[in-house]
Amino acid sequence: MPYLCLLLSGAALLINGLATLGALPRRDAAVFSLVIGGLQLLLGVTYLAVAHPALTHPGSTGPDALAGHLQPTLLTASGMFLFGLTYAYVGLDFLLGLGSRGLGWFSGMVGGCGLLLAAAWFSSDPLLAVLWLCWSYLWTLFFFSMALGRSRLSPLIGWSLVLASQATATVPALLGMTGQWPGDTATVGGAAACIALLLLLAAGLARRDGRRAGRRDRQPAVVVPNGPLETTTGS
Repeated sequence: MPYLCLLLSGAALLINGLATLGALPRRDAAVFSLVIGGLQLLLGVTYLAVAHPALTHPGSTGPDALAGHLQPTLLTASGMFLFGLTYAYVGLDFLLGLGSRGLGWFSGMVGGCGLLLAAAWFSSDPLLAVLWLCWSYLWTLFFFSMALGRSRLSPLIGWSLVLASQATATVPALLGMTGQWPGDTATVGGAAACIALLLLLAAGLARRDGRRAGRRDRQPAVVVPNGPLETTTGS
């Protein structure tokens, strides 16, 4: 179920990134985010019930087994809930016209939680720790844009979501579903370098879009005469 949530996140990040860049209507992305968020919250609750029955049926598992499996279960479920709540909030924020500032502060909190989750996974699953660092960066961008009013970050956010969606969500989800989740240092290092390059590319594309927008703003206005142009012909 965690890999399924990750696959859904890849789709939601892509759609929201395209909407941020103006390639899709915001309303379409909001409805899609609300659906994905609801599904992920449902999957998170189901995961807790299936992965660790002791959480829903106390006494069914001994204390030693509970202590050994509770931490990774809760860490995984917390990530599922953070993503699900974010997508649900994104959808409701637009559809209800909430103003996005609350969403921005929530994103800032989740960005901080992402750093803690990255640290928690670092020793047991370094690739997941790298992914959480990237996701924390994305949530922090939302915090600066929505909570602090840095609207000029929109192109950077859009391109970062589009490029990171597949590298940090879709591809890892498919690897996990096929039993090929990497854990060796070389692969994890290569993945971290690839993600960093994609985020740098997103920054370059955002800067290019900013320059284009600046040139359009500097173009002189076309003066249209009040009446029709008169033409004269000589005989």
